[in-house]
Amino acid sequence: MGMMRNRMAFLLAAGTMTMMSAAGLAGCTSAPASVTVQSAENTGITVTSQEKIKAEPDIAEITYSVYSQAADASTCQSENQTDLDAVLALLKEKGIADTSVQTSGLGLNPIYDWDNGKKITGYEMTTEVVVSDVAIEDAGAIISDSVNAGINSIDSVQYQCSNFDEIYQEALKKAIESARVKAEAMAEAGGCKLGTMTNVQEYSSGQQARYYDTSYSSGMAMKEMAMEDAGADRNLMPGQVDVEAEVSATFSIQ
Repeated sequence: MGMMRNRMAFLLAAGTMTMMSAAGLAGCTSAPASVTVQSAENTGITVTSQEKIKAEPDIAEITYSVYSQAADASTCQSENQTDLDAVLALLKEKGIADTSVQTSGLGLNPIYDWDNGKKITGYEMTTEVVVSDVAIEDAGAIISDSVNAGINSIDSVQYQCSNFDEIYQEALKKAIESARVKAEAMAEAGGCKLGTMTNVQEYSSGQQARYYDTSYSSGMAMKEMAMEDAGADRNLMPGQVDVEAEVSATFSIQ
């Protein structure tokens, strides 16, 4: 009888210990702590820098058109072609290479009288001409002589730098040098020593910065208006072109 009691006491004690152990283990189960690990590759100083170099354009691209109106489509097209041929002959006489002349924007459209049941009263035709690689000093004379030859709509002039790539590379160098100066100031303020440049990205819109657009006239520049100058050459003021470069550079710190 005594042995039976001792066995029951032992089983009860063992059960109690098992329950306590299970409860203890359950109490130890919890969500892991959130740990943020930062890679050494992300350390450093990143700065952006933009530099600008002013340059004088030396070539121009001229965009103008021959506009014609006539009672019938055939006559309209013929008159437009006659004026266009005269303009192209003038450009050849001026020494403009065929590869620098492009005709585009060709369009022949009816003219409607909307007050009389959309009746066709005539036709109009436009042929656009783009002349590129024109020396700045010759652009004014070419525009005036082209108007006399048949051009009656002048759209725009683009001023360009033939050495844009070289100037842009200089702007890039200045931007990177400026970025280093900024990074050195930040490192000094933070009690660090600036290391080498580990990454650099270019953000410049190079091709867009290659040209400076200016509108020569708003809408139609009719031949009669140009003839008021008695054939005098138009004076163009190209000014200067801003060549910009922007970079983002990352430097290591020590």
